Amino acid sequence: MGEFELIDRYFKRPVTRSPLGIGDDCALLAPAPGMQLAVSTDMLVEGRHFLSTVDPFALGHKALAVNLSDLAACGAKPLAFSLALSLPRVDESWLDAFSRGLFALADAHGCELVGGDTTQGPLNICITVFGEVPTGQALLRSGARDGDDIHVSGSLGDARLALEVFRGRLSVPGEVFEAARQRLEQPQPRVALGLALRGIASSAIDVSDGLLGDLGHILQQSGVGARIDSQTALGLLAAGEAGAMASGLLAQETRLELVLAGGDDYELLFTAPASIRANVQAAASACATPVTRIGRIERETGVRLVRADGTLMQGRYPSFDHFK
Repeated sequence: MGEFELIDRYFKRPVTRSPLGIGDDCALLAPAPGMQLAVSTDMLVEGRHFLSTVDPFALGHKALAVNLSDLAACGAKPLAFSLALSLPRVDESWLDAFSRGLFALADAHGCELVGGDTTQGPLNICITVFGEVPTGQALLRSGARDGDDIHVSGSLGDARLALEVFRGRLSVPGEVFEAARQRLEQPQPRVALGLALRGIASSAIDVSDGLLGDLGHILQQSGVGARIDSQTALGLLAAGEAGAMASGLLAQETRLELVLAGGDDYELLFTAPASIRANVQAAASACATPVTRIGRIERETGVRLVRADGTLMQGRYPSFDHFK
């Protein structure tokens, strides 16, 4: 099977948001009047971001999910995406499952494939996603202010739990591992919540590299610091199916590591004025997405992790870095 037959068979579909669709030198997108384009690119590399044994359907899902999560963190509505795919060989059963996983999530969010590239080489998946957001309403990392609440959607730590089991560093019952593996391999981007938070959140980011590390990006760009309630943060692990089953089996320090430095959660971390907590909860309820308040923004820079009695905790919880 040649390159263009591969594209026609597995990736060519009718589109409505691009006048050209797949097959020309460029894709053309026309955002609605008064809207700005939001664009993000993420790459998944075999052996770095996923194992060779991963289900290709799940991999297709995740490849798009991590990009949609970036749109969610910006408060942008998905429009379209392009796919650059490097394959060691043409494996029709792999391509069939991968494309089905990719398009199942794309269809769920009304996001169309409008272009890309294929080549032979090590397995590498690069997606660029396009969304739209009303001019001036994008959620940014730079808007957190002293006194704002810090919130996190869903649960944290399940994906890192699965990774540590894969690495042989943790051992949990089979049903715990399978639930954690589902979170690692098929994260659900919080697109609806991101849209609902426009005009409510003062800043936002998705949790891809670890809670404290990603929070640090908000703090740096906003010029502020933060105080995090460690006990509330621990509860974020138990909020997930895998974490709820595993919490009683793991030491507190291990649980803190999973939550604070885990990564691959693709939940939304955001700030909002304390005066509009009811608005935050209304947005969360409308999206059927749980949101937990875990701390507050402070004028003094840096992150302070505190116990229930207000005393400071020691310890470092570095986030993931590709080059460390």
